[in-house]
Amino acid sequence: MDKTAERRAAFRSPDLRTHGRRGPAVRDPHGTGVNSMPTVPGRDRRELGAIFAGGVVGAVLRVALLQTHAGAAPGWPWVTFAENILGTFLLGYFATRLQERLPLSSYRRPLLGTGFCGAFTTFSTMQLELLEMLDAHRYGLAVAYAASSIVAGYASVHLATSFVRRVRTVV
Repeated sequence: MDKTAERRAAFRSPDLRTHGRRGPAVRDPHGTGVNSMPTVPGRDRRELGAIFAGGVVGAVLRVALLQTHAGAAPGWPWVTFAENILGTFLLGYFATRLQERLPLSSYRRPLLGTGFCGAFTTFSTMQLELLEMLDAHRYGLAVAYAASSIVAGYASVHLATSFVRRVRTVV
C-alpha cells in the first residue's frame, strides 16, 4: 500500500475521532470519545467575540468622526490627532479602572481595550500622514506631529490613570 492509501485507511479506522473538528483525526485507542488533540491555550471564542464587537464599535466611531470632519484645514491632521489622544486616554482609563476598581472580568478588557480602543485609535493613519508630510518636504511639521502625538498620548494615559486612582482615594 502506498502512503496515500495508508492515510485514507487510517482516517476510516474506527479508533479515530474528529469530534466535529476539521483537519486530521486523532487516535482514540480507548474508545472514550475524548479528543486527545492538544488545544491552544488562551483561545476563547467569547474573548475573540468581545474583541470583534469592541472593534466594530471603535472602527465605526472612528470612520464617523473622519467623515464628519473630512474638510479639516490642510496641514496638521487634527481629527487623527484628536482620535489618537482620546483613544489613549480611554485606554489608560479602561485598563486602570478594570484592573484596580472593578471585579475581574474575562471580557471587559478585550472588549474595551483591545477591541474598541485598538480600532478607534488610528496610529497607522498617523504613519501614513507622516509619510505624506515627508513626501511634501514638510519635515518640521512631520517631526512636530510625531513628537506631539507620542508625548500627548503618554500624557493622556498618565492623566487617565491618575484620574481613576484619585477617584478611588476620594470615594
